[in-house]
Amino acid sequence: MSRIGKNPVTVPAGVDLKIDGGVVRAKGKLGELTLPVDKDVAVSREGDKVWVKPAGEHKRARVLWGTTRAHIANMIRGVSQGYQKELEITGVGYRAQVQGKNIQFQLGFSHDVTLPIPEGVTVAIDKNTQIVAKGADRNKLGQFCAEIRALKPPEPYKGKGIKYKTETILRKEGKKK
Repeated sequence: MSRIGKNPVTVPAGVDLKIDGGVVRAKGKLGELTLPVDKDVAVSREGDKVWVKPAGEHKRARVLWGTTRAHIANMIRGVSQGYQKELEITGVGYRAQVQGKNIQFQLGFSHDVTLPIPEGVTVAIDKNTQIVAKGADRNKLGQFCAEIRALKPPEPYKGKGIKYKTETILRKEGKKK
């Protein structure tokens, strides 16, 4: 039995949630998101609560039960409150700047790295080294921030690179004489 799936998702005021066949649509002040629902999971709405139940007793239905409930909860929170991730750039000469719909990074390579900002994600850069990404879609935001971090992951000796603000880097001691 899914401990997450058996709990209902509460729909707050200001969020319009529609269940049309195999698609769940959430619309709020921060945008609109859709989620295709698998046929092995049944989604229903009773008042301001959304219930997710397995459509059968087979393993695939039980696997998708909690996952679908978590995706619906993330959609509702995304269109009502939104998500935010913060990254830090550490290193001498390392910086970033927003240019239109792209972010341009100077990360110690022989060339600047340009990364396009996906639709539905907004990026603000403070002091050339603090990146704040916001969006309603949690999956898209997380993937975008992972792509930014993958450009120059932090190294353990001097800590240079791009890391999440809450991330701690285990530092190594360098060579000894």
